[in-house]
Amino acid sequence: MTYRRTLMGLIGGAAVAAMATGFGATSALAQEVTLKLHQFLPAQANVPKLVLDVWADNVEKDSGGRIKVERYPSMQLGGKPPELMDQAIDGVADIIWTVVGYTPGRFPSTEVFELPFMMTDARAMSRAYWEMFEKHMKDTEFKDVHILGTWVHGPGLIHTADPVESPDDLQGMKIRGGSRSVNSLLTKLGATPVGMPVPAVPEGLSKGVIDGTTIPWEVTAALKVPELVENHTEFTGKALYTLTFVLAMNKPKYESLPDDLKKVIDDNSGLEFSVFAGGTMADADGPSRVIAEDLGNNIITLDADQTAEWQALAMPIYDEWIADMESKGKDGNALIEEAQMLIEKYSQ
Repeated sequence: MTYRRTLMGLIGGAAVAAMATGFGATSALAQEVTLKLHQFLPAQANVPKLVLDVWADNVEKDSGGRIKVERYPSMQLGGKPPELMDQAIDGVADIIWTVVGYTPGRFPSTEVFELPFMMTDARAMSRAYWEMFEKHMKDTEFKDVHILGTWVHGPGLIHTADPVESPDDLQGMKIRGGSRSVNSLLTKLGATPVGMPVPAVPEGLSKGVIDGTTIPWEVTAALKVPELVENHTEFTGKALYTLTFVLAMNKPKYESLPDDLKKVIDDNSGLEFSVFAGGTMADADGPSRVIAEDLGNNIITLDADQTAEWQALAMPIYDEWIADMESKGKDGNALIEEAQMLIEKYSQ
């Protein structure tokens, strides 16, 4: 930039423009790219701070400053969280981070990772998710975007105004779910599911629109959930549920990049990034749980026998999901078996 300002001072802006037109891109006038990254959480929340900013900072550094990533938290570019995927497809944003389940049924293969009591370890599951994305989803369900990362959060649990120790305690409760899979689970457990994006949870709790919410520990601090409800129900062994996420890029924008900048994006994306993202979310569970402890909240940890009662009620969801996938021309049973095999493999 100093070199460019010097030129402008000596020979004027018109001459510089002529040089750029006459000689094309050179090392002094290398192509620079600005990418708008749009997502639904406040900038200080764990995922923006610990995952998305790390990705963006690394891309900027590795590109030698030729790529600039502008970050737009809390839907600052407009729209609602369920619209993020279409914003990436349409080019409203260059890159988006979203919960896949915000668009119910649109990316059905991802739901294999959201089935109840499937999740054990976020890193193992995120690795399995990426492998199955490349094999089953990249050129089909996600063909309209360029996917940069696929991952899941840590164990999902229930946060409620009144204590919940058994499914009977959920009867009549309005509980927020983050995807159609979670809403189906809540119905099986006797609750009334309420679909809403996670940014709406604090208002929903404070106004009594919902009696509780399903979210992992890591996002509770940013949403002030431990200050809004006093009871938190955890499970032993496999988690009640998890949600799937993607970091997605507008396909024409990615394809318009020169090869060296595509490589910068590629080198910071994919399998290892997905594992990092899922693991980072899971690692943030502990500090957020401590906040609830320090407030004196009631943390209920169900033992294996108690958890088994919930599992039994949830199991019909598997058969229903397999049938739904069959209606879409997909082998749901094979997807479940493949996911379980990979998760077990990478959990060792």
